[in-house]
Amino acid sequence: MVIKSKSPVFLQLLKQKKNIRGVHSFGFPYYWVGNRKRNNLSVIRKCCTIDVNGGGGGGLVEAMREAQPYHVMHRGSTFVVVLSSQIVDTPQLSSILKDISLLHGLGIKFVLVPGTHVQIDQLLAERKCEPKYVGSYRITDADSLSAAMNASGRIRIMIEAKLSPGPSLSGIRRHGDNSRWYDGVSVASGNFLAAKRRGVVEGIDYASTGEVKKIDVSRIRERLDQDSIVLLSNLGYSSSGEVLNCNTYEVATACALALGAEKLICIIDGPILDEYGRLIRFLTLQDADMLIRKRAKQSETAANYVKAVAQEDLACAIFDPNGKAFPRAPKFQNGVGFDNWSGLWSTEQGFAIGGQERLGRLNGYLSELAAAAFVCSGGVQRVHLLDGTMGGVLLKELFQRDGVGTMVASDLYEGIRMARVTDLDGIKRLLLPLEESGILIKRTEEELLQALDSFIVVEREGHIIACSALFPFFKDKCGEVAAIAVSPECRGQGQGDKLLDYIEKKASFLGLQMLFLLTTRTADWFVRRGFTECSIESIPEERRKRINISRRSKYYMKRLLPDGSGIRLDNAYA
Repeated sequence: MVIKSKSPVFLQLLKQKKNIRGVHSFGFPYYWVGNRKRNNLSVIRKCCTIDVNGGGGGGLVEAMREAQPYHVMHRGSTFVVVLSSQIVDTPQLSSILKDISLLHGLGIKFVLVPGTHVQIDQLLAERKCEPKYVGSYRITDADSLSAAMNASGRIRIMIEAKLSPGPSLSGIRRHGDNSRWYDGVSVASGNFLAAKRRGVVEGIDYASTGEVKKIDVSRIRERLDQDSIVLLSNLGYSSSGEVLNCNTYEVATACALALGAEKLICIIDGPILDEYGRLIRFLTLQDADMLIRKRAKQSETAANYVKAVAQEDLACAIFDPNGKAFPRAPKFQNGVGFDNWSGLWSTEQGFAIGGQERLGRLNGYLSELAAAAFVCSGGVQRVHLLDGTMGGVLLKELFQRDGVGTMVASDLYEGIRMARVTDLDGIKRLLLPLEESGILIKRTEEELLQALDSFIVVEREGHIIACSALFPFFKDKCGEVAAIAVSPECRGQGQGDKLLDYIEKKASFLGLQMLFLLTTRTADWFVRRGFTECSIESIPEERRKRINISRRSKYYMKRLLPDGSGIRLDNAYA
C-alpha cells in the first residue's frame, strides 16, 4: 500500500495490522487507513510518500533530511505560544499539543498562554450574567472573576492532561529499549505573573481586571532549563494577595518581550487574508505598522497601537555586537515607562487586544496583527499568526520553507538595499582585501561604477558592512552571483547568508531559474548552501567569453525553487 501526501516535511510511521494505523512515536495523531467506513479513511494530515509494504522508506528519509536544517535552527530557541480561546475547546487542541510535545522533544522551549475569554463568557451566560467590555478590557466583577478562575483552572488541567502521555512504547521497544515507563512532558505553572489593578480609567471602574506588572523571568527560565513546558495563566497576583484577571495577549506579548523570545506564535481560529481572499504569507514590521496606522480611525485597537508605538521607534534600530537588534522601548498608553518610579521595565509591558471589536471581528484579525507588530517593535524578531483549524499547522509553518501562516518579521533583510553611487567607497573598502588576497578579481573604479546597478549592500548605522552582486542573463534564465564580501567585524553573524537569500529571491522575482558563480577559494561555503560543481559549458556563452581561464576558477550552479513565501522585494530590477 502506498500513502501519498502533499507536505514533504512531516513524518508518518505506520505499522501493519488488519487495518493500518499511524504509530504515534513522534507525537503525531493516529490515522486509520483501510476498508472500514470512517469519516475519512484516507490519511487526513498528508505528509510524505511512504511505501508501507515495500519498506523502502525513501519518503521518510527525504523528509528527515529536508527538516534537518530547521531542527538545528530551532533547537534551544524559546517560543511563546498563544492558544486562542476559540481553539482551546476544539478537537484541534489535542493535535496542536501533540505537535508541541514533539517540538519540545526536539529541543524547543515553550511558554504556553491559553486564552479564556470565550469560556468565561460561556460560564457567565450559564449563570444568567452579562459580560462587560470597555475597549480591549473586560470589567471583571465578582461573577466574572469567579468564572475566570474556573475557566483558567479547567484549561490548565486539560492542557496538563493532554501533554502527559509519553511516546508509543511499542515503537521504542522495537529499537531495543525495554523500559516499562516513559514520562510525558513536564508542565510547570505558578505565580509567574505579578499584576496590578487597572483601577478606574476615565470614570470606569474595572474592578478585578489587572495589568501586567512584572514577568518572573528568572523562575520561568529556571523551569525551561529543567526541560519543562511553562504554562502561563492570564490570572495574575497582586502584591496584596489578590487574584486579577489580565488580558491574554497583554500577558503573552509582555512575556515574549521579557524573555527575549525568538518567536511569538499566535494560534487563532482562521487565516489572515487580503482583500481578495488570499493568504498574506509575510509582512515586514514596516508594512504591518503602515497597515495598522491606516486603520487607526476605524479601529480602537489600531488607535491604541499608534499611541503605544511611536513611528520613530521603528526607524532607529540599535544593534548589539552580534548584529541582533536590541529591544526598542515603545511608549505605553498606561503611563508606565522605562525604569520609572514604579520600578517597572517597559519591555515587560504587553499589548492588550479584545473586547467587542475582536469578538465581533469588526476588522478581521487586525487586533492580532497589531499585537504582532507591537512585539516586533519591541525586539522579538518573528511573529507567526497561524490558523489553528488546519491540521499540523505548527509543523507545517516551522519546518517548511514557505510556511502556511502569516509571518511578521522585524529583521528579515533589515538594512539590505540596492547600491547607490554614494556607496562606492564602502564597497571598495570591502572588496579590496579580498582582491589583494586573490579571492576576488580586481575591479577598477570605472568597472565598479558600470556594475553598480547590479550591486546589493547591507547598511548599518550609515556604514556598508556587506555587499554582493547579481548579474542576470535573461536569455539563459540564469544569473551570476559575484563579489560577496562582509566586513571583518561583522563576519559570523549571517550577513553572507542574508545576502545570498536576498539574491535568490531577487533572481526568482526576475524570472531566473538558475544561479551560477566562479570561485577559487570559497567553494565549500557555496556547496553548503546548495550549489553543485558544473562544467564551463554550463555557463552562459556571453559570460564564457569573458572568463579569465588562467585563474582556473571552479564553476558552481544552483537551481532555484519556486518561491511561495510571499516576501516582496523592491522592484529595482523590474
